[in-house]
Amino acid sequence: MGIFNHLLLVSSLVPLVLSYPYFPPTCYSKVLSMAQEATVWAAHLKLGYETGYCMAHMPDLYLDIHNSCVMYKMRTYISLLDGLRQRRCAYTSEVRKLGNTLRQIFIFMSEKCHGDLVFTVHDCAALER
Repeated sequence: MGIFNHLLLVSSLVPLVLSYPYFPPTCYSKVLSMAQEATVWAAHLKLGYETGYCMAHMPDLYLDIHNSCVMYKMRTYISLLDGLRQRRCAYTSEVRKLGNTLRQIFIFMSEKCHGDLVFTVHDCAALER
């Protein structure tokens, strides 16, 4: 019985030890990870088999959340994605996922994280790389 109690104690402490330095995501870290994910996803869509043809004319998406021009860049890219409705790839789940992710980032930055984010750069040309 003593071995069973010891085993039970160890098995309940292992998950706590493995997740020890867990910090819940802040608004800044959430927006930063979502922006990086959207940048990678947009590049993936431009090279994709189903979406490459109609996404070829889209500008490259690079989101730097420290740049004050990023809000304008996201609004422009969202409107370009909405303009793809005439083309077949606009209805794929990947393109819709990118549009929804950009809308979520925009809402987080403009409403939910309003006081947490600080723009350190105002260089719109840097987002056009």
